[in-house]
Amino acid sequence: MLEGLPPNGASHVLRLVCDQRRARAIADIIVETFDPTETAAAAFEEPDGVSWAVEIYFAEPPDEDEIRELIAAVSDAETAQAARFEQIAKQDWVQNALAGLKPVRAGRLVVHGSHDRGKLRANDIGVEIEAALAFGTGHHGTTLGCLRMLDSILKRRRPQRVLDVGSGTGVLAIAAARLLRQTVACGDIDPVAVETARANARANAAGAFVRPVVAPGLRHPALVGQYDLIFANILAKPLRLLAPSIAGAAAGGAELVLSGLLARDVPGVLAAYRGQGFALARRYDIDGWATLLLRRGGAQPLPQDDDDDDEDDDD
Repeated sequence: MLEGLPPNGASHVLRLVCDQRRARAIADIIVETFDPTETAAAAFEEPDGVSWAVEIYFAEPPDEDEIRELIAAVSDAETAQAARFEQIAKQDWVQNALAGLKPVRAGRLVVHGSHDRGKLRANDIGVEIEAALAFGTGHHGTTLGCLRMLDSILKRRRPQRVLDVGSGTGVLAIAAARLLRQTVACGDIDPVAVETARANARANAAGAFVRPVVAPGLRHPALVGQYDLIFANILAKPLRLLAPSIAGAAAGGAELVLSGLLARDVPGVLAAYRGQGFALARRYDIDGWATLLLRRGGAQPLPQDDDDDDEDDDD
């Protein structure tokens, strides 16, 4: 997994070797805590097949004591002290991080970098997203959860109008557009992310269908409308604040796919959307992150799906 930071924007890096559980927890807490346009975290398996490496990239010199405190909070003091900070050339980190990223599969859809373009199978639908451009390479549990939720939705219906709120790299909008061959509305508050998503849409032959706009929430004329499928892969607080706006954009029978949530965030988000008439229909948990499918009405929740092991993430 790797999330964040536009290319050529890193000036410092933290490197650390530990076990898989700690590596994922450390990368996740960094993603959750810091602005993804300024900080990126990668966690990947080492060649020995046992150890895991964590690499955290910073656009500005980091507060080392603060970072060590965060690491200690999700691991231990010894692991925090083992972290090593270095100053780096601004173009060094992208290639290093790419080595730890493998294709991610959700049904026929495969999200991959250019370095894995040749690994697609005959019937795969590929979405090529380069690491480090903005939030959403498909490797993070939140993005992967949304992709798998999209795959499960398309097995039973064909959405007519799709919206992606907080589109990041555009991976979800591009995936929906490629699978449905139709326009997907999308926007992000970050202009860098929007430019990245536009470039990614063009690179994936989806430029005619995905035209992201700079928008706080849904506040843009291009996003006004009624949608029968809405994605919002952001964080818990903005998800709660946007509940009335997202519910207002939902057509009758619409489904919402919400992510960017740690397990502790789920009750508060569900309460916010329950107040708008939505109930939980399905849930995936991947690497400690929850993805929720909500529908209008009082349908009882389906059993929780822990997707950590039920689908092969790598080709």
